Amino acid sequence: MVTGGFTAGAINSIAGGGTLITFPLLIWIGLDPKVANATSTVALWPGLFGGLFGYRNELENSSALLLRLGLTSVIGGAIGAWLLIWTPSPTFARLVPFLILFATILFMAQGSINRWLRLQPILAEPKALWWLGAIVFQFFSSIYGGYFGAGNGILMLAAMGLLGLHEIHRANGIKNFLGICINSIAVLSFALTDLVDWSDALLMAGGALLGGYFGASMAVRVGQVWVRRGIVAIGFVIFFVMVWRLRQ
Repeated sequence: MVTGGFTAGAINSIAGGGTLITFPLLIWIGLDPKVANATSTVALWPGLFGGLFGYRNELENSSALLLRLGLTSVIGGAIGAWLLIWTPSPTFARLVPFLILFATILFMAQGSINRWLRLQPILAEPKALWWLGAIVFQFFSSIYGGYFGAGNGILMLAAMGLLGLHEIHRANGIKNFLGICINSIAVLSFALTDLVDWSDALLMAGGALLGGYFGASMAVRVGQVWVRRGIVAIGFVIFFVMVWRLRQ
């Protein structure tokens, strides 16, 4: 459990997708799928703090982004969490792998797309249209994040790249902060509805906290090119694993 949490925490701090380590592991030990999903969310939540601390130096001059998109993430995360609690969504589950594939391809192509659209790096005072696009996308991304969340980090990274935020480590730090906002409300919702297996969650959480910090530190050391390649690789792995699971 601790090893699974550590691995998932490291993956989440770099790109996202740690759920695909913890969720199948919890299913394998016999938990109900809905309980496994909620337990996985609680277990990985501390790892996001470790990742945020690892990227702390990259978040200077980001207060407006963190505040506005953070509030959006709390609202969207709450909606997604309660959708999981009350609404079965088999059709949405079948769409998830293809959303991840789309986000990964988008992330790969963001440089070419930016040049084609003549997008500029994010300014100190973005225009109202920029904020509208960022908030709308983050709202829907947060709903998915509160509901299940595997690969949600890739969706957020792809969106930030297209919006002009080209510094990958800064984007990763912002992504981890928004993940904390999404999962904090989800953790509270799942705890209040008794969907969490706390013994397994606490074991995984300890590993995820260490893994989150380790993943962020490693990402900063290896540089942007290798981090981008790693994100793309993680995206394709998530896609193929989820397609394989749907065929079972």
